[in-house]
Amino acid sequence: MMAPGEAKGVDAMRGDFDRLDQRIAGEMRRWGPTLLRWSLGLVFVWFGALKPFGVSSADALIERTVTWLPPELFIPLLGWWEVAIGVCLIVRPLTRVALLLLFLQMPGTLLPLVLLPEVTFDRFPLVPTLEGQYIIKNLVLISAGLVVGGGVRRPDPAPTPAGIGRAPRPLPVVPSQRS
Repeated sequence: MMAPGEAKGVDAMRGDFDRLDQRIAGEMRRWGPTLLRWSLGLVFVWFGALKPFGVSSADALIERTVTWLPPELFIPLLGWWEVAIGVCLIVRPLTRVALLLLFLQMPGTLLPLVLLPEVTFDRFPLVPTLEGQYIIKNLVLISAGLVVGGGVRRPDPAPTPAGIGRAPRPLPVVPSQRS
């Protein structure tokens, strides 16, 4: 059995931990969305900028997936598209443009899983190759885009029903007009 002083010490430590936890969570809420938007933007600029110069490790996979367009045209165009997504994510007023471009592009990034399963899986569907893992991680980019998109508007203040939190106003008294 604990002595009364020991229990108080544990409660005090619990309170200190709770305050620290609240503070850390508050800082994460404060900085997390901005850092997510910036890091997502950086990844798109970085990976996109490699494509126009022919140095992206994804070039061969893109070429094998998109066979209906000439790769010397499509791959640089895709790269600049990704750079545009990244720049628009980094420049906050352009976030909505970034999200539109991102969500137009993302379905195409998943195409190799369907069109090239022999390249993207060692054993379908649970053992992806390195290429398959590279593509599947796009689900994280899609989810990050959803989180960023959830922050483009400030939430509307919740409507409060009339009368909550205050006493009802009395009805006006109307003098009787009887004769």
